[in-house]
Amino acid sequence: MIRRWFTAVLGALLLLTPASLTAASAAEAPAPLRVMTRNLYLGADLAPVLAAGNPQALVAAVTAVYANVQATNFPERAEALADEIADSDPHLVGLQEAVLWRSQTPAGPGSATHVEYDFLQILLDKLASRGKHYAAVATVTVGSDFEAPRSLPGGGLQDIRLTDRDVLLARTDLPARVFSVASPQAARFQAHVPICRPLFGCVPPGNVPIRVERGWVAADATVRGNTTRVVTTHLEPTSPTVQEAQADELLTGPLNTTLPTVLLGDLNSAAGGVGATPGTATQTYNHLLAAGFTDAWTATRPGNPGFTCCQAANLINPTSSLTQRIDYVLFRGNVTALASNRVGDTQADRTPSGLWPSDHAGVRSVLLLR
Repeated sequence: MIRRWFTAVLGALLLLTPASLTAASAAEAPAPLRVMTRNLYLGADLAPVLAAGNPQALVAAVTAVYANVQATNFPERAEALADEIADSDPHLVGLQEAVLWRSQTPAGPGSATHVEYDFLQILLDKLASRGKHYAAVATVTVGSDFEAPRSLPGGGLQDIRLTDRDVLLARTDLPARVFSVASPQAARFQAHVPICRPLFGCVPPGNVPIRVERGWVAADATVRGNTTRVVTTHLEPTSPTVQEAQADELLTGPLNTTLPTVLLGDLNSAAGGVGATPGTATQTYNHLLAAGFTDAWTATRPGNPGFTCCQAANLINPTSSLTQRIDYVLFRGNVTALASNRVGDTQADRTPSGLWPSDHAGVRSVLLLR
């Protein structure tokens, strides 16, 4: 797979003949930018927790959810994820669900601070062990910072806290004249979903609900003198109205620039409705295309559905269950897509114990900046 990947990129670069470069002699030489988008998967489906109707049901749900987090074993999955990045050597990686799981024992007042799993640090450590040098250049902590008790196997309660983050990773081992990043930005969207349940607020009237917020991060990347703004995000899956409003905030916010722009992320909007299940179709993807963006996948892989979502919540389904394409590399401006590929979508990508690296496949692309 890797050989085919580099062969495709090399073939595209060979199309840049000396004559074509001479025609643009007043400008910097075209420069390839390698990018990847990767949803890491927080480790479990949180729906049972949000559906709990009483304290006992909440404890039972948190206990089951956290057991699934432990079973889906991010340290093991991070080995496979780090291999994907190491094999691709992207300049930039947009991460979604780079979560932080913390605990407090026994359960009680205050916030949990003991780190159980820091997905970001674990992944960075795995990359470093492979001789790959990356750093988080922009991070946003989104509003789903949630804490609730679970039952311990030996008795008693332990608070479990989940903090969600979107992160932009960048290589740190290249000379500045070859690759650099500047102007990091991060923000939460104003559009969000409030959760109103008896356990979580809104009852009685006047109580403040839980705000399920999303966000974005961005930086300006320069490859051999050619600069583009790269944005990564994870849009709301449960409310098409909120999701489309978040996309509008991107267009009027970090994507509103005279620079060429690249958008990486899990948009939770199926491409053209392909593979969409009932209730999940939104206009976000079409809206972004109408705003001038090009889909790197369809530009380089026409006719290939390229599904990226979703594997089973326990990640041990024996055959892939990817049936939607909701993870994207989109670009606008003086940019050309040379190649795109999925990662984490084949049997060979599974971990030694049989886990898929994530419930999503990732997408990597080579883009030519002019």
